[in-house]
Amino acid sequence: MEKTLVVMAAGMGSRFGGLKQIEPVGPNGEFIIDYSVYDAKRAGFGKVVFVIKKELEEVFRETIGKRLEDKIDVAYAFQEIGDIPSKKYLAEKRTKPWGTVQAVLCSKDYVEGDFVVINADDFYGYDTYVKASSFLDEEMSDHVYASITFPYIKTASLFGSVKRAVCFTHDGNISELVESKITTKDGYAIAEPLSGEEAFGISLDQAVSMNIFAFKHSFFQYLEEYFKEYFLHDDEYILSNEALLPDVVEKNIKNGKIILRNVPTTSSWFGVTYKEDLEGLKKSIGELIEKGEYPNKLWE
Repeated sequence: MEKTLVVMAAGMGSRFGGLKQIEPVGPNGEFIIDYSVYDAKRAGFGKVVFVIKKELEEVFRETIGKRLEDKIDVAYAFQEIGDIPSKKYLAEKRTKPWGTVQAVLCSKDYVEGDFVVINADDFYGYDTYVKASSFLDEEMSDHVYASITFPYIKTASLFGSVKRAVCFTHDGNISELVESKITTKDGYAIAEPLSGEEAFGISLDQAVSMNIFAFKHSFFQYLEEYFKEYFLHDDEYILSNEALLPDVVEKNIKNGKIILRNVPTTSSWFGVTYKEDLEGLKKSIGELIEKGEYPNKLWE
């Protein structure tokens, strides 16, 4: 079955100050998503599923969709606040979706085989998709997955702290993922776990997860289990937190149900966490075009 790219695009980009998924970054109005789909297609992916809010469907179809629909199989899945397994009354008290676990679960009906999950507002680079595609082609075990990782320094922002999952590895596998707020210091960085545990220092080349995972279709069962369990917490916890993809992975690594390979990429990562990051991203894409890694007009 064809490999599918699942793009989590329901977020509104609060720190960035707008809908950053449709902010032009290429010389001819290309979005970050355009480059992601372009790279995935040439790395062997045959389908893309955009996970969006229902109210964004029209703007997605009119901007991104109309450029892609004759080049790759495109589907849209909707992440809705009311689409939860229990405690439906909490939906009325919630103003944003329930996190990346829910986002990926929304894509299940459109994914037939292996798939890769990405953030809509991250530029991962061609080698990242090649590594993910090769892993899925070569890995035969149904419960061995991969995180395509970057050195932290390649993902840092010049304009403030960032949230990353710090990866601790052993024998090529990731043994622990620690979702953290990371601040760069002189020659190192400080990671503050979002769980509230004690902060720790990391080197600038520490592997971090940027929410690009290569999964077999079997992973959906772990997502469903985790999302149901999330709603067993008390109401205050449920409303003040999110069900996050790295937490599902971390839980099932520790209970021995899955193995997560660490697959480093040589690509440079670019992202837009803050408005000030935008000009640097445009400049970096321009440099890649000058090197011949991308055409000036992406879809011609």
